[in-house]
Amino acid sequence: MNKPLVAVVGRPNVGKSTFFNKIAGKRISIVEDVPGVTRDRVHADAEWLGRAFTLIDTGGIDPKSDDELLSQMRAQAETAMELADVICFFTDARDGLTDDDRDVANLLRRTGKPVILVVNKIDYMGLNDQLYEFYELGLGDPVGISSTNMLGFGDLLDQIISYFPPAEENGDEDEVKPIQLAIVGKPNAGKSSLTNRLLGQERTMVSDIPGTTRDAVDTLFTDTDGTVYNIIDTAGIRRKRAIEEESLERFSVLRSIAAIRRCDVAVLMIDATDGVTEQDTKIAGLIREEGKAVIVAVNKWDLPEKETGTLEKYRKQVLEDLKFMAYAPVLFISAKSGQRVNTVLEQVKKVYETSCRRITTGILNDVLNDATNELQPPIQGTRRLKIYYATQCAVQPPTFVLFVNDEKLMPFSYERYLENYFRKTFDFSGTPIRFILREKKKEA
Repeated sequence: MNKPLVAVVGRPNVGKSTFFNKIAGKRISIVEDVPGVTRDRVHADAEWLGRAFTLIDTGGIDPKSDDELLSQMRAQAETAMELADVICFFTDARDGLTDDDRDVANLLRRTGKPVILVVNKIDYMGLNDQLYEFYELGLGDPVGISSTNMLGFGDLLDQIISYFPPAEENGDEDEVKPIQLAIVGKPNAGKSSLTNRLLGQERTMVSDIPGTTRDAVDTLFTDTDGTVYNIIDTAGIRRKRAIEEESLERFSVLRSIAAIRRCDVAVLMIDATDGVTEQDTKIAGLIREEGKAVIVAVNKWDLPEKETGTLEKYRKQVLEDLKFMAYAPVLFISAKSGQRVNTVLEQVKKVYETSCRRITTGILNDVLNDATNELQPPIQGTRRLKIYYATQCAVQPPTFVLFVNDEKLMPFSYERYLENYFRKTFDFSGTPIRFILREKKKEA
């Protein structure tokens, strides 16, 4: 099930990051009593009453400032608001209602999103009277909390999850569901060009200006074999004159999260003229964390000068730069000319089927026995790791439970060995696979 996105916004220094860190359970955002400390958007997964969601911390919104840094922070927050399912608008009880709060409230009203008005720093009962002036904003009943002392968190979290859609239920199993295909990558990598080429029409606007695509565009498409896809051309970034070009890339991560969360397969677009950038690596990491099947498409392959062995040399470099995703097929295409674009959907189908593959328990344990016989489980001190048996518990990604004598005896290197052995045997190309360790005492 897709996790809702919850954005925490407000003017600087109202306690947004302190709240975020308490919910996330660790100090993820930098907290300092100086406006403007949180510069980049930060996200963390959280859960309340069995409902999982992603919390987005943002820099403070200063509606009137022309300062370049504050303008970037404001743009970050606006991007978070566009994609959020619920917005928590933070204000400060000690400062009272300010003109900047009124300006932010006007900005939030235009989003059309559910907005929860949060009055922070209600650190003791005497400050409850401070809530009343915030009714002037016309955003409903304010929720008083103390981020520092975690007071009122339950009421706020109850309100947040009340806006979530009902938990997904199993539908008709016979219903043909499209393969959810997300085209992701940094700005100007050719995402919209590939979408248009796959669809055979100018479905989305294409331009050399990074950020031309403003909203995620979903398009149903059926290929010649009758396979149905929902192609998600991920939103780019709105170009702002006040923002430097390199800072634009920061916004694409949040947009990529939303698309990756609801896809079955992600096509990660790499610009052949740039190679694998830091931003590409971040997006690849998100794909792996979410357990999604993936293809790496090196676009604009018609532009670099080539000689014998250039393609294989480039492929090795891509896999080296994305070494944590060495299982991903790498395609070399030109969305503009159509070169090898026909191979994209072929690979999408293949990695989708791979991510849904189930291995019977009998065959799985035969392969496990072969793997442990070929390389004995390691010994730590006087104890050897014993793997009694394995079973597959999930797909997308394929997930296996290994029943062992002691979880602590499983080193990362041996788990990686088993992963590679399973990949070699079952051809899990294009999909991550996961292991869950369970302790089981050997029966007498």
